[in-house]
Amino acid sequence: MQATGAPGVPRADTHKHLRAFADAEGGAGGTSWGYGRRWGVVALSLAAIGTDVGSLFLDWWKLTLYAPQYPHGLRLTMSLRGMGGDVREIDMLNHYIGMGHLAHAASFEREHAVAGVGVLALMVLALTLLAGRKAGKFIVIPGLAFPTIFLADAYYWMRSFGHNLDPHAPLHIPAFTPQLFGNGQIGQFMTFAVPAAGFWLATSGVLFLAAAVVVRWRVCRECPRAKDCGRLCRAALVGPRLPPKETSR
Repeated sequence: MQATGAPGVPRADTHKHLRAFADAEGGAGGTSWGYGRRWGVVALSLAAIGTDVGSLFLDWWKLTLYAPQYPHGLRLTMSLRGMGGDVREIDMLNHYIGMGHLAHAASFEREHAVAGVGVLALMVLALTLLAGRKAGKFIVIPGLAFPTIFLADAYYWMRSFGHNLDPHAPLHIPAFTPQLFGNGQIGQFMTFAVPAAGFWLATSGVLFLAAAVVVRWRVCRECPRAKDCGRLCRAALVGPRLPPKETSR
């Protein structure tokens, strides 16, 4: 029954109503821009996956070799799926110093590059959806590992080829490792190496994942189950939102 003051005039209700459960992300159990942030995290992760997939179709590294007989330079490009540029002519020159054919470098990596990017995409998506508050920061690790592993693998193969020269080759030069970045020298050739578009595209994916980690941290901090969240997200980030274990009285 509603209390009244003067005849015909309702009296203000003096009872204090407590909300049993208020969604910390923007209203009692309703939709909110906070819930939109959850989809924002997914969008950032998908953008990172898109950059990694796109990098499959671009060159990752470029090397130019200059010598008096090649004033315009010889160019070698490296992608996740093979090499391009003046590969045939460079292979002919490598034969004289006892260096192996470029086609033999990283054959396993090139053969499985597409599958590797697919696994990477699944890892990013799984971490985005399933990582709990304590594990959300690990979303960035697969993206960061992608360009890092490429650089490490490229360095390994260039060093391996430059330090395993045929001792019976017509020309003898000291063992070498081509520069990954900047200027260098191989025999009479001056070299200049730079990362290419594919590398920078994959690196931009790391920035997308870093942004996803920051936004996800805010989402997890404001989640009603933040205190009892562990390594796994029980709501799969964008699934049905669960109430906290205990409600305030």
